[in-house]
Amino acid sequence: MAIDTGDTAFILICAALVMLMTPGVGLFYGGLVRRKNFISMLALAFIAFAVVSLQWVLFGYSLAFAPDIGGFIGNLDYALLRGVSLEGEGIPDMLFMIFQLVFAGLTLAIVTSGVAERVKVSSFIVFGLLWTTLVYDPLAHWAWGEGWMAQLGALDFAGGTVVHISSGFAALALALVIGRRVGFGAYGIEPHNIPMTLLGGALLWFGWFGFNAGSALAADGLAVNAFVVTNISAAAGTLTWLAASWIRGRPGSIGMISGGIAGLVAITPAAGFVDPISAIAIGAIGGLVCYGALLLRVRKGLDESLDAWAVHGMGGLWGAVGTGIFAVAAIGGIDGLIYGNASQFAIQIVAALAALAYAFTVTLILAKAVDMTLGLRVSEEEEYVGLDIAQHGESAQG
Repeated sequence: MAIDTGDTAFILICAALVMLMTPGVGLFYGGLVRRKNFISMLALAFIAFAVVSLQWVLFGYSLAFAPDIGGFIGNLDYALLRGVSLEGEGIPDMLFMIFQLVFAGLTLAIVTSGVAERVKVSSFIVFGLLWTTLVYDPLAHWAWGEGWMAQLGALDFAGGTVVHISSGFAALALALVIGRRVGFGAYGIEPHNIPMTLLGGALLWFGWFGFNAGSALAADGLAVNAFVVTNISAAAGTLTWLAASWIRGRPGSIGMISGGIAGLVAITPAAGFVDPISAIAIGAIGGLVCYGALLLRVRKGLDESLDAWAVHGMGGLWGAVGTGIFAVAAIGGIDGLIYGNASQFAIQIVAALAALAYAFTVTLILAKAVDMTLGLRVSEEEEYVGLDIAQHGESAQG
């Protein structure tokens, strides 16, 4: 098939939109931490993207998308981008590579939630390189390469398992290893700039159109469906989280935008398989599931306080399962549970739980290894001063 210039232009734009989500994550997280750590969260997002960009070109893309080894990982045929040409079917192979690169960079940026306000930059770089290689790349191969999930028939249109389950449960594992921030639970640690978080959320919602619609890999009807259901699910998640939090108190803006992100996460694996009405259910349930997970995290006293686990991990888990419930053959070629296909529902559960267990367990091992060798955490004095000054020698105070 010859290169389609319209499809190529569309995916170039979508790749740029997804890249914009990475600083969006930095702004979202940066507004939620204390002012003395604002630069740190923004910097970690950019560092994550830079680390993954080089790793992906050197060998990461090959591990994810080169020919299969035992259903687990790709070989090194595409290392250093050997054989990744400007030719391809519909879009250039090189464009597919960079589209997948921005997904990987965003995923590592989401993981920074688990170490907010207390991680050494040097240790995070080492951890990020290891994590992308040993967690993200295998999961991408399983679902989108020739790995065992793809062979089983698991559906993940744009990253419910690969991006969101992996990053959310990785953030939880990291938080457990690095420990609570000094003073956590003893006094309030409040967000310093809620408008900044809302701006970050707006960039994420905007970029998500490229994230999901671009995963069609063509400017076609499937991309349009993904675009439409993405917005609908985000709106439903926004309103259900808002309503649930309103019942318990006041309708806070952080909860509102968190519900929007929950709806976006939940529709991600399903965007190419469900219709707009099902997207309302997926987003609404996603908002409630993620809000419930946040309340559980608070009750348990877990300091994963930017809530990648509650929103991305649990939202991705629900989205993967929800895909098996609501998928309709008229859109994605496969029916789900409500259309009589119980086997797809079972496959989705197996894939989601496997991704959860793998991401959490391997992240736990990697975090402990880095902590034992390099030390993940800054000193108590540096934490008190703030990472902006202690790690970067800069301040957002004035």
